[in-house]
Amino acid sequence: MLLVYVPKITPRNRYVFKTIFKNYLAVEYTLTSDAAIFAEHKRAKFSYLTRPLGEELHFTADGLLEQSGISEKALQSKLIQDTPTIFPVRNETLEFDVFAATFYMLSRYEEYLPHMRDQYDRFTAKDSLAAKAGFLKLAVVDRWVLLLKKVLQEKFPESAFPKRKFKYLPTIDIDNAYAYKHKGLLRTIGSIGKSLLKLDFSRFATQLKVIFGKKSDPFDTYDYQLALQKKYSLKAIYFILIGDYGLNDKNLPYQNRYFKSLIKSLSDYADIGIHPSFGSNKDRSKLLTEINRLKDIIKTDVKRSRQHFLKLSLPETYRNLLETDIEEDYTMGFASELGFRAGTCTPYPFYDLDGEVECKLTVFPFQVMEATLKYYLNLEPDVAITESKKIIDEIKLVEGTFVSLWHNESLSEEEEWEGWRKVYEEVIEYAVSKENFNA
Repeated sequence: MLLVYVPKITPRNRYVFKTIFKNYLAVEYTLTSDAAIFAEHKRAKFSYLTRPLGEELHFTADGLLEQSGISEKALQSKLIQDTPTIFPVRNETLEFDVFAATFYMLSRYEEYLPHMRDQYDRFTAKDSLAAKAGFLKLAVVDRWVLLLKKVLQEKFPESAFPKRKFKYLPTIDIDNAYAYKHKGLLRTIGSIGKSLLKLDFSRFATQLKVIFGKKSDPFDTYDYQLALQKKYSLKAIYFILIGDYGLNDKNLPYQNRYFKSLIKSLSDYADIGIHPSFGSNKDRSKLLTEINRLKDIIKTDVKRSRQHFLKLSLPETYRNLLETDIEEDYTMGFASELGFRAGTCTPYPFYDLDGEVECKLTVFPFQVMEATLKYYLNLEPDVAITESKKIIDEIKLVEGTFVSLWHNESLSEEEEWEGWRKVYEEVIEYAVSKENFNA
């Protein structure tokens, strides 16, 4: 049992110690503010405050975890053992406050501060500390915890630290179940008319073939996905957009029997989550309606979510999810860049910085999305594979959890997505490979 002394137990230090020692290191610990109890403890222990109590193992506290409220921080980045760090302190044990740094990244402190947002009202990668300091593609929090683990192992060699295992979790968003099938008369006529107005006769021909059953729908890639999942013994999570039709929400109507049948079929071999519509992002009643629709179809509770367009506003988005009994969210990542939005590839509990409270919502960060590779970074398939492997290498290095984000339409091998099945297949094969890799 590891004993940790702090001068005062606060919501912030309680959260960060619990997250580090439970979620990352999987070791038992106790937090105390009683100096006498700490002094009497004869086994592994350390103190966390501005100055040590005596000769114990000591980590210098910056002060962030004793504070409440949100204010601008003039953060400096310092390289320690090839890893960028923040919150530098004068300390012989570790020259940065690993606990304050971890809290800053996981709480998404910077996203509560005034900042510019993009056309979809999202916090952008380029405005993040990680991008500005050059560590967006590094799992810095996981690296920081490994630095902490190394110190503790050297000081207390009798203490056991379970070895982590790399995990891979494929996730797929269904924004539009089919390209042309089952759309209804008006939408079908409108789609055909659009092709003719643009003189896109190739697309027009494909539409007719699909409508009349002469060709498979381009977005109907579900058998292919299932075959890959069976081949590599993977269980995917599908996030289903089931909101009302709108400018940014264009899936099939939830009442459509073909759509319902597809969702039921997917639920037989994968986990199902809600893909809250763009229109529901700031409307809890709409969100609840969509969750209930999905629940009625799959006949079980809906506990997972990922926001459509990755539209995440803290803390409002997560508060809405908590109010609708969602337990896991997979939105934490950037649309425009690969990497680690929260600096980590380990699932962790959400901390509501406005309310200064840990919440019963687990955040699952994702690191690679095919739309990022193609649309934002404009990469060719071969380069996209190389860049994705670099991210996987980083996650394997820290033995974290790799979460990929794909869409059913990007696996069609048609038009703009020609050649992208190879990307998906090689990403999966590389992720599950047991061979050595270059990190």
